[in-house]
Amino acid sequence: MTDIEIAHATPLAPISDIADKMGIPKEGVEYYGRYIAKIDERLTDEEKIKQHKLILVTSISPTKAGIGKTTVSISLSLGLNQLGKRATVALREPSLGPCFGIKGGAAGGGHAQVLPMEKINLHFTGDFHAVTSAHNTVAALLDNYLFQHQGEGVLKEIYWKRVLDVNDRALRNVTIGQHGEGVERQTGFDITPASELMAILCLADGLEDLHRRVGHIVLGITSEARPFTIDDLGVTGAVTALLLDAIHPNLVQTTEQTPALIHGGPFANIAHGCSSVMATKLALTFSDYAVTEAGFGADLGAEKFFDIKCRKAGLQPALTVLVVTTQGLKMHGGIPLDRIKEPNPKGLNEGFRNMDKHIRNLKSFGQSIVVAINRFGTDTEEEIQMIVKHCHEQGVECAVNKAFSEGGKGAVELAQLVVDTIDRHPSAPLRFAYDDDDSIVEKIEKVCKNIYGAATVTFSEKAQAQLHELEMYFGHDSSLFRYPVCIAKTQFSFSADAKQYGCPEGFDIFIREIIVNAGSEMIVAVAGKMMRMPGLPKSPQAERINVVDGQITGLS
Repeated sequence: MTDIEIAHATPLAPISDIADKMGIPKEGVEYYGRYIAKIDERLTDEEKIKQHKLILVTSISPTKAGIGKTTVSISLSLGLNQLGKRATVALREPSLGPCFGIKGGAAGGGHAQVLPMEKINLHFTGDFHAVTSAHNTVAALLDNYLFQHQGEGVLKEIYWKRVLDVNDRALRNVTIGQHGEGVERQTGFDITPASELMAILCLADGLEDLHRRVGHIVLGITSEARPFTIDDLGVTGAVTALLLDAIHPNLVQTTEQTPALIHGGPFANIAHGCSSVMATKLALTFSDYAVTEAGFGADLGAEKFFDIKCRKAGLQPALTVLVVTTQGLKMHGGIPLDRIKEPNPKGLNEGFRNMDKHIRNLKSFGQSIVVAINRFGTDTEEEIQMIVKHCHEQGVECAVNKAFSEGGKGAVELAQLVVDTIDRHPSAPLRFAYDDDDSIVEKIEKVCKNIYGAATVTFSEKAQAQLHELEMYFGHDSSLFRYPVCIAKTQFSFSADAKQYGCPEGFDIFIREIIVNAGSEMIVAVAGKMMRMPGLPKSPQAERINVVDGQITGLS
């Protein structure tokens, strides 16, 4: 059966039952139909959060089809519930870009899914549309401001672009305001998961904090060389109003009627790649174990989870799960992509270098680690045992995840190992990759050299000028210089070259651009050729999505 056929065949419990089992008070639940609800983020309890266990799921550097992090995250929550533990999975919302591009969906797979998967993968509760609308409303108001003040020279630089939740390379660079329809200028579009408003939604701890952060967004630089913010534009309240419903985390269920909180969706290759702080804290409030994931490989998602999300929200993971697949290891071992499903012990062995680098990185953050082998039907027992043996040689425990085909029972081994590891030796207090007081350049260099393994970091003339302008426009004593850094980089390699698989050494990371996100309170550094608006593949998944007899097909 396909993922969507399994989803259609799975009975769903009323979402009120899921909320009741979690212990969420009825007045904190707002229903979006029978199977989806929004939860009042004010129900978080800091004392319970400290008592309960947070588990991060990350992975080795992925293939284009991914490694199955979301599936393993859901699987682990299923396995924990099979053991009688109160566990909730907290995930990001899927973006329409990958759904209609390469992946076709991001709600798990097989018998480890979050449901109703079509709604989650498509419009869901409208959070993505709210972020898109709010972002583009700011753009429209900003361009209206420029039009109404023509000739006054009010802004000498404009940072704010527009966004859409599609993969559309044709929109990366556009000219607006032509033929007298506004002020003509060059701009472009990013994808909605790269919007600073998406990052703010995921990092805010409530409505008041959201409002504050929105007001601090820097739209450009005035002719007097000072930052021009949304507060200066006078529309902070209007933007917050558009996000008023989106701020509440979404409650759905898994294929085994266990709870799942899904909220926010920044990509980890162009943003910070984590679901919302509010959803994570709700999961920790109402469950003994909260399982969450961070996008793409551990060099991107996990680093940003620790250095940005946990640093700012005061979260302490009890353990990190590193997901591996035989196919991913063989890709990093030099096997051509069209042959990674074939048995190849030599290629698998060569691929261990990528996994080992991720393990060393995670240990540098003070994390206890469990490796989850996400098993596929083409895997051989010899390959599985090679991974088990190698993990033991590295001093790391591992377990096979078979929940894709077996549901929660197929994840009991993994869940038991996670519980036992947390009980025996939980993670140490987080050690970050850099200090708040490090300069922006030092922060970037520490991530690039210590996490990615770069030998050198170079900055374009544009990036150097932007760093100089930060001091000039914001002042050297500004709190901006204490912000964490968020490096936009390809997910397929430790380097900035998407085709440099394995564990490359001696490479340079070229920082092309520096972007100030004063609302989400981080500095974005764009590395190499990374684009904040992806393109579509030659044969997008949209060609295979259809509606047959009133039901959607082609999603996975």
